[in-house]
Amino acid sequence: MKQYTYIGVALFLAVVTLSCDEDFLQPVPESAVSSVGYFSNDEEIETGVIGIYDALQGENSTNLNDKRGVQIEFYVTEMRSDNTRTKSQEGEAAQFESYTITANNGLVENYYRSSYNTIYRANLVLDNLANASESAAERFEGEAKFARAYSYFNLVRLYGEIPLIDKVIGPLDKEAAFTKASSAAIYELIVSDLETAVANLENGEINRASKAAAQALLAKVHLTLGNYTQAQTLLESVMNSGFSLESNFNDIFYNEGNNEVIFAIGYNPGVETDSQDFSAEFMNGVGRTSGVNYVTDEARAILDEKGGNRTQYSYRQDPSQLTQYQVTKYLPNGEDGGSDGKTFDSDATLSGNDWIVLRYADVLLMHVEAIMAGGPETSAAAALNSFQQVRNRAGLTDPVTSITKQDLLDERRVELAFENQRFFDLLRFGVAQETLSALSDANGYSFSATDLLLPIPQREINLSNGLLEQNPGY
Repeated sequence: MKQYTYIGVALFLAVVTLSCDEDFLQPVPESAVSSVGYFSNDEEIETGVIGIYDALQGENSTNLNDKRGVQIEFYVTEMRSDNTRTKSQEGEAAQFESYTITANNGLVENYYRSSYNTIYRANLVLDNLANASESAAERFEGEAKFARAYSYFNLVRLYGEIPLIDKVIGPLDKEAAFTKASSAAIYELIVSDLETAVANLENGEINRASKAAAQALLAKVHLTLGNYTQAQTLLESVMNSGFSLESNFNDIFYNEGNNEVIFAIGYNPGVETDSQDFSAEFMNGVGRTSGVNYVTDEARAILDEKGGNRTQYSYRQDPSQLTQYQVTKYLPNGEDGGSDGKTFDSDATLSGNDWIVLRYADVLLMHVEAIMAGGPETSAAAALNSFQQVRNRAGLTDPVTSITKQDLLDERRVELAFENQRFFDLLRFGVAQETLSALSDANGYSFSATDLLLPIPQREINLSNGLLEQNPGY
């Protein structure tokens, strides 16, 4: 749970108010704000930095006009992979698993707007760095650029070419707000931002950006771009920064603040403005949207075969519907819901489970990927050592003598199951189209190659008056 408090957020949000019609400028309606007279010193800029984390956290709300942020990320990532699905195959949620997503899907729009809200808040801090003291300015810049890079990295992988907004823009600057930039330009900013974050930050709190978090995220960016040497160097720096695997796999998720977590989006239980409801939404009959992010037959099969002792902590049979299986890495506040899977001592819709973005096992497996360098397999000692550490923790101690690309992809799947990594892994390994085509054929879905990108929200297309082009297939 969060190691910092949101002191000053109310003041920050009161100052950051729209100066024009919110419908006039999208995808960043807040870019039309005026912050004149605020952010004049370190204390005030710190509230802006905290506001960035607040945007990453998202709003615990039933209203899709509110920005849900990472709390709905599983829809646009995990449920578009072969890992999870809905329970009832109805409504907007079912569009993700069946690959029938429309440009009017409210969850697609919400995630897009939430990401640009984070980017806006980061730009606001960056635009006011001149008012910070020399001792604080570098940290503010590093944290803001980490969050901006993280948001753009998710956006470009999910939506493809998108508007690239690297400063606070005015209400009449529609060209900047609605003109797509090339993926190359977006990645150029991501890399630059993360390099600054690496240079400016130290290691410390896991709920705020750190040097190791920036290094690990930059390494994942370089793996995505095929820059394997750069990725390996960054990952080995993280590996020498004092992180380690938790001895008990389950403790990663319920012993918060442990030494495996590198960066997590923090929540505290019991207060709607500071908690999350995705933990509840994974449960049947609990929460506002019950029975989403249910485990697929395909995910259960590989976890049963290759998960080792991770399997028992990754999914379970739904106690009240025995044909269904639930994700259990994020049981609300660590409670199992009793014998019926529904009865919680606390309000499950006000859960305090942190959302883990980067952890050490991911770093070790990326290290293998960097050494493999796009090849079909590796027997390099350093890769074997990193791979074996992850397997040993899972109770799979038979020595590994070589690692194929499929071995690595499978290991990432069972280690990081339901952590919103699978879809991105399929893309990065170059097997998304064939894997999801096979899933679609086996389940009667409608996958085609254009489904690898989400649609640009139709509302954004309409507001752009022809400036913003829709992605192919929508």
